[in-house]
Amino acid sequence: MAAYVVLEQDGRILLTHWYATDDAQGWTMPGGGIDPGEHPADAAVRELKEETGYDVEVGDVLGVGSIVIPGEKRLAPESRGIPMQGIRIVYSGRIVGGEMAVEQDGSTDDVAWFPLDDVANLHRVDLVDEALVFAGLRPA
Repeated sequence: MAAYVVLEQDGRILLTHWYATDDAQGWTMPGGGIDPGEHPADAAVRELKEETGYDVEVGDVLGVGSIVIPGEKRLAPESRGIPMQGIRIVYSGRIVGGEMAVEQDGSTDDVAWFPLDDVANLHRVDLVDEALVFAGLRPA
């Protein structure tokens, strides 16, 4: 289970670049895994700080999505061949402090603001489109 935040300002959206291998990478929503016992909103705040440098306040749940990753697409050697069901909670949010910074030694290697009109041209994961629909920033 994972929690993500849609941060939109002045017609731009904040995205992080996820990188595992040259074949497994792309722009995604900031956020990530929920630790055992952690509230999803708290996980979103923590992940945003780690990945973007920003302090955020989460708002409403915009939507909940589900994904199945086929076993052959799993990246960790110990997980290959085992499909995984993922649940993604997407929140609205706003920046309340901090400065934009790229995560060090994590799963993301870049963070950037993109005009909403440019998102369709980015190499991105499906979560970006799903989150923009949840936020009413793209038609379903």
